[in-house]
Amino acid sequence: MRTKCKGKSTVFFADPPRIISGGTIVGDVEAQGPLGGYFDIALEDDTWGEDTWEKAERKMFEHAVRTALEKGGLTPMQVDILLGGDLLNQIISANFAARELEIPFLGLYGACSTMAEGMLIGSMLIDGGFADRVACAASSHFSTAERQYRLPLEMGSQAVPTSQRTVTGAGCALLSGSGCADKGSLSNVCIAGGVIGRVVDLGITDAANMGAAMAPAAADTLKRHLFDTGRTVEDYDLIITGDLGSFGSELFLMLLNDAGIDAGTRHLDCGNIIFSAEQNAVCGGSGCGCSAVTMNGYILPRMDAGEYERILFMATGALMSPTAGLQGESIPGIAHGVVIERR
Repeated sequence: MRTKCKGKSTVFFADPPRIISGGTIVGDVEAQGPLGGYFDIALEDDTWGEDTWEKAERKMFEHAVRTALEKGGLTPMQVDILLGGDLLNQIISANFAARELEIPFLGLYGACSTMAEGMLIGSMLIDGGFADRVACAASSHFSTAERQYRLPLEMGSQAVPTSQRTVTGAGCALLSGSGCADKGSLSNVCIAGGVIGRVVDLGITDAANMGAAMAPAAADTLKRHLFDTGRTVEDYDLIITGDLGSFGSELFLMLLNDAGIDAGTRHLDCGNIIFSAEQNAVCGGSGCGCSAVTMNGYILPRMDAGEYERILFMATGALMSPTAGLQGESIPGIAHGVVIERR
């Protein structure tokens, strides 16, 4: 019996896990953006003293987790499970960071949806009695992503009008069950439920137009969640997407309008607020780190302070692959959601 499910894809937790702390690390460009003052650590050098960008990213992942643990008053030994991933082949940033942290590890790949995917699975593990404390983390790096998915930076390729800048950042949310008397930097925030996304494909093949690839999945996830629960957009203070950017956000709202849903006044996209117009990020930010640092550094502390009562956080992922792209395959999208409430 699916006793904790509502409809086909939405789940609710009998004893909602709390988010007790978040840790965030960003690069120098992100630190110069509108949210720069909200992050825990800002790098002055995007290699962070390492000899490759990839080694810098794994270091960021590790220290985002350590920062969340420090703010939660916990050690790695007190965490039951680490959930996380990144954009690089075989999620090497998360894998090598987990080697250093020595926490039992479940690696995830949801592309840029990984933060929400981790928070959803982590909440299920706690609510199901399989864990007391779970760390959920995700990272991305502008230079590692460009090297893997597009063209070497040394070529100086010009950004196209639909492109987004991969965020150099890593974020971690530390979840705790109600049976734990943990007191972290957040006191009033919990995960009440979530919605599992479906893979949706609009047939986009342009790796520089990820917003269009992800928007249909985000619209699908929201529509199914509202249908499952009987709720409306007005039941949420914010509907937050991960990194659709400006073009993807327009398409997202258009697809919802076609279904009779008006989310325009309550929609916020992490990719649209992490950079300023003067920073010339074209359509905004993207990458696993985009929603990870924006949620943990900017949104959750404001919610904890009473600015919001209930939000739906849907991180969006473009499930692209360099190999599949060379074979002419399209870019499917996915969006997982978590219902976050202030209690």
